[in-house]
Amino acid sequence: MSSTPAPSEAPEAKEGSFSRRDLLLRIQAAAQQKWEEDKVFYAEPAAEGQACPEGKFFGNFPYPYMNGLLHLGHAFSLSKLEFASAYHRLCGRRVLFGQGFHCTGMPIKACADKLDRELATYGCPPKFPSDEEEEQTAAAAAAAGPQAAGDAGAGPADPTKFSGKKSKAMSKKGAGATQWEILMKSGLPPEDIPRFRDPAHWLQYFPPLAERDMRAMGCGVDWRRSFITTDMNPYYDSFVRWQFWTLKRQGKVVKDKRYAVFSPLDGQPCADHDRASGEGVGPQEYTLVKMRVLELKGKLAALADAAAAGGVFLMAATLRPETMYGQTNCWALPDGRYGAYKGLDGEMYVMTYRSALNLSYQERTPKRGEPECLLELTGQDLMGLPLSAPSCPHERIYVLPLLTILTNKGTGIVTSVPSDSPDDYTALMDLKKKPKLREKYGIADEWVMPFEVLPIIDIPGFGDCAAQVVCEQLKVQSQNDTAKLAEAKQMVYLKGFTDGVMKVGPHAGRKVSEAKPIIKEAMLADGLALLYSEPEKVVMSRSGDECVVALTDQWYLVYGEEAWHAATAAALEAMECYSEETKNGFRHCLGWLQQWACSRSFGLGTRLPWDEQYLIESLSDSTI
Repeated sequence: MSSTPAPSEAPEAKEGSFSRRDLLLRIQAAAQQKWEEDKVFYAEPAAEGQACPEGKFFGNFPYPYMNGLLHLGHAFSLSKLEFASAYHRLCGRRVLFGQGFHCTGMPIKACADKLDRELATYGCPPKFPSDEEEEQTAAAAAAAGPQAAGDAGAGPADPTKFSGKKSKAMSKKGAGATQWEILMKSGLPPEDIPRFRDPAHWLQYFPPLAERDMRAMGCGVDWRRSFITTDMNPYYDSFVRWQFWTLKRQGKVVKDKRYAVFSPLDGQPCADHDRASGEGVGPQEYTLVKMRVLELKGKLAALADAAAAGGVFLMAATLRPETMYGQTNCWALPDGRYGAYKGLDGEMYVMTYRSALNLSYQERTPKRGEPECLLELTGQDLMGLPLSAPSCPHERIYVLPLLTILTNKGTGIVTSVPSDSPDDYTALMDLKKKPKLREKYGIADEWVMPFEVLPIIDIPGFGDCAAQVVCEQLKVQSQNDTAKLAEAKQMVYLKGFTDGVMKVGPHAGRKVSEAKPIIKEAMLADGLALLYSEPEKVVMSRSGDECVVALTDQWYLVYGEEAWHAATAAALEAMECYSEETKNGFRHCLGWLQQWACSRSFGLGTRLPWDEQYLIESLSDSTI
């Protein structure tokens, strides 16, 4: 029989005793010391000309970023490589597990600058205002009105959305919301924190701590081969410079103007590693339809003299320029805040501040990054304005109220095509059927009642008034039936693009998918529209500002170049991946990856060797 005591007889540690844990820690320390003495993780290359019959294994864990301590997520990811390395070492293979620490890009510089601003504002050590004091300041600013923040071009907020005065971090509050508090929570004594205003200090402080924690975890790293990135490490710096000279000589790096997500505060493109939120978000291109105001009445009469040279246009953002033949009216949000902004050639554009700011970074306004607002407006000021709309069969259409417009997307101005848009059809029917709704917003009958649905696209299964047919099928009663309207849009939009056939215009008889780019280019060429881009979703930089889309003149890696793409795709198919899902993820990435902006003006890193005003951005300096 076994002499092992029954569970009830097993010795138990006293409450508060850590003897078992301490025993494991002593065993761990002894084992790790022996590994260090025997250099078991040192990886030596075979002598020149000598084979390596036992086989080799090289593992790489993507360099963790050195703007703080390693956390549990790092440990989880590291464990996969640690287990694989240990397995191959047990199989007798020559194993190299190297480890780098990433310091390139914006995060460290942004943290250092944030700390510097905190100490300059609140003293050293800082005395931060309480939540109550911040709320009082915000309430006072709100009570003072929009002019308290500056002139009309200062960027009014969307009145339909609640907007506090705190940053995203501060709105979450709690300890650790400020950079000072974050560093305090990392165990730094207060007297040492001011040194972190210098970005170089972060590079000296956190990598040794990361190595300490990885050693404690027992990772089998050959620490002789550890390194940091940036030009503070001349060896890695020269390696990256060599890599980019090689790409340049092969024609893989070009200088060009392209639309990119851009941080106005940093004055440079904002790639994924530079973002606090919005990873993976790219530019969304719209066609801005120029809807000329025929009579400057009401508040807009103040623009009469300034508009004499080029005219005033409501700028409607659309993804469907081929539907302009079916316009019956234009929509604006009655409570929305708009402005009349200076465009090029004496023109004036009515749109939201947010969209005007994006447009100003795309060479569409006199001053880059400075939209000049000549007149502040509300959506109600626009109601009933007569417009001339491109490709519209009506000589004039009118601005009407739409309560579902989001001013954080597009321009806040929407052109109405009720034949093919369920939202437009339902909103127009609401105004036709509800006199009190018209009365509420001061809408005259003649602006609404004469305008009927105009058939422009024939869609198999839905006919030439698809929006009306689908809304009737789903029994949509009003604009408030949001779930049914979302379903209706799904039914109509994709099928309209793939299977729809134009019924009107010079391209009648052609499929929508063929006619759309031709119609779009014709509108642009005739000066009836502008190209406009904005981020697909909100992107916040690590410096704390909301990003725009800018037309930037910089250096790009041409990942989408045909021969390079084909060679990469062939290499991928020859790879052994953990699962087919993993390989499909790579395939998807190769599908969208075209030109990648690889230069930056601000942050840490390696200088572009042939154009040293630029730094190589943080993903490009760690990708071979």
